[in-house]
Amino acid sequence: MPFLRTASALLLAAAAVAPAPAAESRPNIVFIFADNLGYGELGCYGGGVMRGAPTPRIDALAAQGTRLTNMNMEPQCTPSRASMLTGRWAIRSGCHSVPFGGGADGLTRWEVTIGEVLSEAGYATGYFGKWHLGSDQGRHPTDQGFDQWFGIPRTSDESLWPVTPGYSPDILPVEHVLEGERDQPSRDLGIYDLERRRQIDGEITRRSADFIARQAKAGRPFLACISLTQPHLPTEPGPAWKGRTGHGNWADMLAEMDHHVGELLDAIDQAGAGDNTVVVFTSDNGAEFTRPWDGCSGPWRGQYFTALEGGLRVPFLVRWPGKVPAGRVSNEVMHGVDLFATFAGLGAGRIPADRPIDSRDQRDFLLGRSQKSARDSFLVFVGDRLQAAKWRNYKLHFYRQDTMVDPPVRYPVPMVCNLFTDPREEKPGLTAWVVAPVMKMVEEYEASVRRFPNIPMGTPDPYIPPR
Repeated sequence: MPFLRTASALLLAAAAVAPAPAAESRPNIVFIFADNLGYGELGCYGGGVMRGAPTPRIDALAAQGTRLTNMNMEPQCTPSRASMLTGRWAIRSGCHSVPFGGGADGLTRWEVTIGEVLSEAGYATGYFGKWHLGSDQGRHPTDQGFDQWFGIPRTSDESLWPVTPGYSPDILPVEHVLEGERDQPSRDLGIYDLERRRQIDGEITRRSADFIARQAKAGRPFLACISLTQPHLPTEPGPAWKGRTGHGNWADMLAEMDHHVGELLDAIDQAGAGDNTVVVFTSDNGAEFTRPWDGCSGPWRGQYFTALEGGLRVPFLVRWPGKVPAGRVSNEVMHGVDLFATFAGLGAGRIPADRPIDSRDQRDFLLGRSQKSARDSFLVFVGDRLQAAKWRNYKLHFYRQDTMVDPPVRYPVPMVCNLFTDPREEKPGLTAWVVAPVMKMVEEYEASVRRFPNIPMGTPDPYIPPR
């Protein structure tokens, strides 16, 4: 990026990364993340009945723990999942964009996921739901540290292909539902069509609950990553939920999602694991904005695939009884990439020291030992383009892009917004001094790339980093 020639410290140089400190206890971790759930959908974020369906179980989870109003993700499904699971900006791992065919998609086997980190620390690990980090055998969750998995390798819009005029499986094979065990080829459970799409979140929930019950009975700490497919298009409720609210498919889906989260919380309690289980609920990125499946970004402007707040800010709830403060709300900046180091710290897992790790351990912040987050800033990549940066309550945009279908247009000079006074990012400010700390962040990122080159998208296995 020749126009960015100075620098800033936000990212950790890999060689300096130390092993995660030992945890005071080793809780179970149930990590639930929705697919394209916008900031304004849940009742505890101003949605719920305003969107046609109350969300009592998720709202109760918020009251029992800590709710963040400034949790951020990368603005696409594949990048956000890559960063959460590896603790590295997705541009580093070759996962900066949703893949659209051609080449090897997803994470190389060289990447180290939180599944691998906690498995090596003695955890049972399961992944249930949408993966989107590798389609081929050898690149599924069970090849990346998870003991078992069930779900789809890519994404739900492919369930529409069989009913799309002109589509032929001879040209592009339809997506299938898979299951598997560690280091074994995944098994095919059939086509992921519209009928299966409507039912899959119920099946994800049932399998996740079974995993929780079995691991709790065995007395082994566990990590359950539960990647719900809703509300990603086509936003279809399960058959038992169709028409339940009387307010259309979106509201029916929201009521169903709330019910499934409640079932997972009940499974934890029924297993006797409630007091020693960290529960996290969030979304992988901002709102689903493809008509007729219009999501809601709440007070923010924009959508996924953009660097606007509506593409980045997501709901985030965390509960650990007696450890995470109940009823707390914080507007401190946090990013999904931080979950890697935080979960590793909770489980006394060892973080790799041979690569850049961008994740920050947020245990002190989330456990209430500090009122401050371990980060106050981050860079925003949209695909392989550095499009913006967020620092404290300021946002600096290098490009303008209002929707996912608009071409990005580079500003002649970066546009600075104060998110306190301009939450919709519509009024360029005169706070030019903010450019200095942001450009320092940029330069430090660029220096880290010179030392540890990013992995190109589509890189096949085995990947060997350059010396």
